Amino acid sequence: QVQLVESGGGLVQPGGSLRLSCAASGFTLDYYAIGWFRQAPGKEREGVSCISSNDGSTYYADSVKGRFTISRDNAKNTVYLQINSLKPEDTAVYYCAADISLLFSICVLSPARYYYWGQGTQLTVSS
Repeated sequence: QVQLVESGGGLVQPGGSLRLSCAASGFTLDYYAIGWFRQAPGKEREGVSCISSNDGSTYYADSVKGRFTISRDNAKNTVYLQINSLKPEDTAVYYCAADISLLFSICVLSPARYYYWGQGTQLTVSS
């Protein structure tokens, strides 16, 4: 059974940091492109970062460049999202997702490309 489980969200003060985890089961995570997405109340889901499965290249939305870092631990079948310099506008439910359309492919930040999704983890940035 394919499953993605996010963890690591919580309440953080502006300027703080935390790391989100996305643990995969039922498939080998590094075979597929993995993306991180977020959805704030009343807004559409947006892609924030992804990591390709062909060469490990990473991509970031302009709004998070320089503050977010995506990485992958193949031994743990887990993808991480390190978030620094948190801002109130980062408040959202964060989801990870797997693009299973192609093995060893380049990733994109379009949610439509992703098939398997986790349940999400809430990140709230507030003082």
